[in-house]
Amino acid sequence: MTQPVAVALDHRGILQVGGSDAREFLQGITSNDMTRVGVENAIWTGFLTPQGKFQHEFFVAVSPDGASLWLDCEAGRREHLHKRLKVYKLRADVALTPRPDLAVYALLGERALGLLDLPALEGYARPFAGGTVFVEPRLGSLGARAILPAEDAGARLEEAGFTFGTLGDFDAARMPLGIPDGSRDLEPERATLIESGFDELHGISWDKGCFMGQELTARMKYRGLAKKRLVPVHIEGPTPEPGTQVQRGKKVAGTLRSAVNGVGLALLKLDQIDAGDDAEPLLAGDSTLTPQKPAWASF
Repeated sequence: MTQPVAVALDHRGILQVGGSDAREFLQGITSNDMTRVGVENAIWTGFLTPQGKFQHEFFVAVSPDGASLWLDCEAGRREHLHKRLKVYKLRADVALTPRPDLAVYALLGERALGLLDLPALEGYARPFAGGTVFVEPRLGSLGARAILPAEDAGARLEEAGFTFGTLGDFDAARMPLGIPDGSRDLEPERATLIESGFDELHGISWDKGCFMGQELTARMKYRGLAKKRLVPVHIEGPTPEPGTQVQRGKKVAGTLRSAVNGVGLALLKLDQIDAGDDAEPLLAGDSTLTPQKPAWASF
């Protein structure tokens, strides 16, 4: 994609975390380092069960006035995240506030960063149009994201030089790169950060100290215990429904997660990702899948 395109991510929403203990609060329970978050830097992080299983993923950016943290999370699961965070708030000076007045956009295309005066540095952020824009912290080649006042977000992005696309455009850009999108690709209470690419996509800090679910996450990394990985797949045939079982012969090889227009993401057993030319094809329903390991992946 060469032309700059803005996609309204209506399935995402903002949960604001304010108060003097906001950073310290998130530091102890999420996978990434909150000391890296600033007006000029945003991050991506995971929130796990105590047993190390995925619950939520979200981006963390600073409001333009520097007073609060904005969590770019799944809109449909924002209330669940809100409730789970409240459990750990205890007596900390933390205020959790849903912000339906803010909208999230994906900003795609080779010229997107230039229109926003953003350098090609993953996570780099700056205030824009009453909100903030930042380079994708996971993989800069995906473009940027914006958190903006909803009432005039579209007009401000159009003034900046963007045309508008659909969620399908966003999916078509992220899936070949192996970039997940919340619970569409990561099954709550079952997925783990290592098998989902969080380590290589800058979603985990190994130097910040403990976080909830760290024990399993570290054990999977350092002992090589991950048996599956989320990978892009080329789909030949009709696009299967999310959740379709993937098989090689009579063996279950994994599960298709989200998919669109001949490409998708599938959670596959490692020994099925590169099974060799003589192996039977991977099938999901009536379609054949071909795994395509991302360039950034280290497994």
